[in-house]
Amino acid sequence: MRELEQTHRPRERKNYLPDYPGFERVFGVRLVRGVAGTSIELPSDLSARMTDSETPHVVLGQALTHALFAIRNLRDAFDVVVILLKREWQAGFRGPEGDDFDLHDYVKAYAASEGICVQFLREDKALDYFCRCSVAWRLAIALYTKAGGVPWVLADVDPGTAFIGIGYALRSNPGPDSRFAICCSQVFDAEGSGLEFVAYEANDVRLFGKNPFLRREQMLKVMARSLSIYQRKHSGDPPRRIVVHKNTEFRPEEVDGVFDAFSGAENIELVHVQQSCGWRGVLIPARNQVHGYPCQRGTTFQLGSHEALLWTQGNLPEVAGGKDYFKEGKGIPEPLLLVRHAGLGLMDDLCRETLALTKMNWNNDGPYDRLPATLNFADSLAMIVKRMPKLQPHSYPVRLFM
Repeated sequence: MRELEQTHRPRERKNYLPDYPGFERVFGVRLVRGVAGTSIELPSDLSARMTDSETPHVVLGQALTHALFAIRNLRDAFDVVVILLKREWQAGFRGPEGDDFDLHDYVKAYAASEGICVQFLREDKALDYFCRCSVAWRLAIALYTKAGGVPWVLADVDPGTAFIGIGYALRSNPGPDSRFAICCSQVFDAEGSGLEFVAYEANDVRLFGKNPFLRREQMLKVMARSLSIYQRKHSGDPPRRIVVHKNTEFRPEEVDGVFDAFSGAENIELVHVQQSCGWRGVLIPARNQVHGYPCQRGTTFQLGSHEALLWTQGNLPEVAGGKDYFKEGKGIPEPLLLVRHAGLGLMDDLCRETLALTKMNWNNDGPYDRLPATLNFADSLAMIVKRMPKLQPHSYPVRLFM
């Protein structure tokens, strides 16, 4: 952790990764160790117990949750709990074949139920990685965000707009014939700041293929809770415009449920963000000449009045001093297909906002993600939340699950 107070120069991604000047110079606040009693050492025989056990993931998971339980009453004395995962514990990071146990999700689910933010440090990754500048940026941004900071926001977005991302995860119901769907809905305001999210447990969901879909009344409940988050953060004012992103199509009942919840909105846009569409694109700057790099990030191609292709990956010379730069390194990037199931307005505006939201992952030091933050977070949140033994009807700060 002392490294975060030092300066570092990049040894990789030099095209865009800046020098790290130290935590306080970046964020204007200092890193301070927690008070006495907030530091917990795990049992000295933990490694031996894991080796002797047929279920090392259970042994490790219980040891970590017991340690968090021990400091839950000191919640006001710290902002983030940092957990060091030793290299020798790797057998406990995942469950055996047929068991979807994931240590990260398991511990995050427990910690979130106690209102505790957790940051994992893996000995074989964070401590051994050759570029300390990359480690410092990633860890500093994560700690600052989890402590309640806002590292950056969007510019040039109309005020009064709310962005909502919906993600699903399935878990088995004890009943013989039905399944639970955990639906996570995260609300972003016009600046792109992820506010909070709600988790809704829906019984007896319908599946079309492998995808769950909500009934009208279920979608109404999810959207009504999302609306209350926005209003609580904006002095009771409802959004004038709502943009809802989903990675599956909107069924008619879901469309009706959204409109029931936002009956007073001026414009509601329901957008299916499809990751696989079969399209590719290359840049041809002159006749019979193909550019050596992909088409530029942000390129759009409108297919109809409510459909457009958006390249969120591609050449990005703006971050490399005007030189060609493709973050992924090789390959021809596939665009996202945006399909609007309801709403009015220019598809260009929708593409521009979606592109901007690909820069809003506060748990990442890269220049962009492929998906907008509305869907990146919602899907990962749903995977963690499904492991929580009991969902509370209130909203959760997103930083608890990052």
